[in-house]
Amino acid sequence: MRLTHLQRLLRFGRRKHLTHPYHHIGQQRAQVELLNRVPVEKIDPAYLSFSIDISVLAGGYWWEGSNGVRKGLGTLRVPPLDLNTKKLDRLVQALGPAYLRVGGSEADKIHYFECDESNPSDFILTKAMWDNLHAFIQRNNLKFSFTFKYGLFKRKYHGEWQGTEIQKLLQYSKEQGYHIDVCELGNELNAYWAFHGLRAQPGPKNLAQDYDTFAQLVRRYYPDIKICGPGSAFWPKLGETIKPFSNLTKRFLESLPTELDIVDWHYYPFQSDRSPIRTRAANVKNVLHARSFEYFTDYSKRLRAWRDLYQPNAQLWTGETGSAQCGGQPKISDRFASCFWWADQLGQGAAQGQKVMIRQSLIGGDYGMIDRITLKPRPDYWVSWLWAQLMGDDVYRVQSNNPDVRVYAHQSQDAEDIWLLLINIANDHLEISTPHFGEPTEIYQLTATKLTAKKLRINGHKPSFDKGRVSLQDFPQPQVTNQLPPNSINFWRVRINNHLQ
Repeated sequence: MRLTHLQRLLRFGRRKHLTHPYHHIGQQRAQVELLNRVPVEKIDPAYLSFSIDISVLAGGYWWEGSNGVRKGLGTLRVPPLDLNTKKLDRLVQALGPAYLRVGGSEADKIHYFECDESNPSDFILTKAMWDNLHAFIQRNNLKFSFTFKYGLFKRKYHGEWQGTEIQKLLQYSKEQGYHIDVCELGNELNAYWAFHGLRAQPGPKNLAQDYDTFAQLVRRYYPDIKICGPGSAFWPKLGETIKPFSNLTKRFLESLPTELDIVDWHYYPFQSDRSPIRTRAANVKNVLHARSFEYFTDYSKRLRAWRDLYQPNAQLWTGETGSAQCGGQPKISDRFASCFWWADQLGQGAAQGQKVMIRQSLIGGDYGMIDRITLKPRPDYWVSWLWAQLMGDDVYRVQSNNPDVRVYAHQSQDAEDIWLLLINIANDHLEISTPHFGEPTEIYQLTATKLTAKKLRINGHKPSFDKGRVSLQDFPQPQVTNQLPPNSINFWRVRINNHLQ
């Protein structure tokens, strides 16, 4: 079987499978320390945000049922998403406030409102779809981030983009009074070579010129809109993949003649079986391996350094993230096993100064927080729900002396206490000491019968919406203990001891 160009370049990424390095050490306790009495970062109130892929919204090529990938897309076409359901509204409102991002690989192939009559099968965002999307955004009190079409044209035309095709969408949106809070030009511009062919790959300097044109154009219609970019895709172990061809982020930022409001990037910690290349396969071993989480920190620090150097006034966002590339991994991304990377990345992103974390996806694919067919929430929906209920905007710096215990801390939503997020990736009960905090006064434990379980429990109870509602009071408090259950995600409400200097 002949390897694709991408496989030949990256085939070394398949060679190793991780094993958990800590299960045999025998450390069955951990100490959690508070390093500063004052917050070190502040996140956006809409920090935990989410996307609906434009392929799902408008009925393009998507992942469910697909066994492989074709030019960065699934191999099956899906019907357009029905946004007019009260159940979906309830699920979304329970996670607010949030940004809704609409983007994805087909954002650069789509036609706005109409297409060439000679190609009736072209991918179209109709006016009705756009109207329904904005109605959905408005009634659910969401902010909106949109990926405008850059287009698939030959490399020699990069640097000369005029935005003719997006003007009718901007004009119509302005006339209808639709609000667009954040926008970007093109999806994963550093990966065009992989998704759309070598001749479509923009160079950083020409892309910077096109981005400047884009910023001027959209601000004529929306003067207060925030410009986001470049949305580069980073891979575990590889970063922006092929040097120097696709490593455009740094050179793009240093070449850009206009100021960005947001410097963002895309990151998936694993790859699904559909992906032609797997630098870190999505399996049970890997999703509970401490090193799997640490690449996010490495790349976050790199992005922050470039931001500080070239766009010091811009915020840092994770503009797209999901458990596994190419739609997620069946029986991993839609199961309890997926909760651990997600809880950890929410904590890491805030601690690293990321203002917003956009989850791919709200609905659609094996990595969707909500099942597209049944509209049932999946396990990591409930991680998101608890985060939204508990974790405030002020971020504290904490650390654990045991690599099996990942720990993060935020001020509570009511600003009275601290919420500790304690993630136990070990197969053992772990005893926790918190010398800088008092005993927990409120606890929420997320556990499951096994890592591949479809359902989780919060304080021993399966979460669900009862008559359209769910609340923290639905989960009776467990007996206070200083132990974490094996393979569990825990939220502890605590207060800082007064004797801490």
